Amino acid sequence: MKILSPKQQKFLDFIHRFTAEQGQAPSYDEIMMELGFKSLGTVNWYVKTLEAEGHLTRLKGSNGKRALSTIHELNTSVSARLPLLGLIAAGEPIEALEDTESIEVPSPFMHPDNFVLKVKGDSMIDEHIQDGDYIIVRKTPSAHSGQIVVALINGEATLKYYYPKTNGVELHPRNETFPIIQVDKKDNFAINGILLYSFREY
Repeated sequence: MKILSPKQQKFLDFIHRFTAEQGQAPSYDEIMMELGFKSLGTVNWYVKTLEAEGHLTRLKGSNGKRALSTIHELNTSVSARLPLLGLIAAGEPIEALEDTESIEVPSPFMHPDNFVLKVKGDSMIDEHIQDGDYIIVRKTPSAHSGQIVVALINGEATLKYYYPKTNGVELHPRNETFPIIQVDKKDNFAINGILLYSFREY
């Protein structure tokens, strides 16, 4: 990777900090306002340059311009530890198991509302989240449409894309062999958290 200029480093730092705090990448408009750029074209130039140099990636399956993810900073951050609370299904819903273990994570994700779950199943495999991976979750009762959430359905937990609808909620997998989960208003549904980051141990 090429050495970053101070402006490029500031660009990546903002994306990384915003994502860790908000649970989703900033929009191009938010980047432009924060960094004082005069046009969206400048933001797009930075994105393409940093992507070509391997510092930034756009996640497959994510919503449009909220698909940015930093690479270099996450891989080189000093590690810390978060509680590992159990298993989360990326297939059929299962109960998230309480646990007292902890697991090493990049230090920018240290926050009292963050925790780790281990993924079981392959329904999110097209989002590069596979069986045995770990996810960092920010505990929150709400989410934006198109975010990946830990959802509780009638007491069971699952990991899916969240899409609120007029008559309920749709939870979308990222594996064409798995069906969309339809949640009716009669179901006991709650959001337990939003996905911040996924990783695997080798």
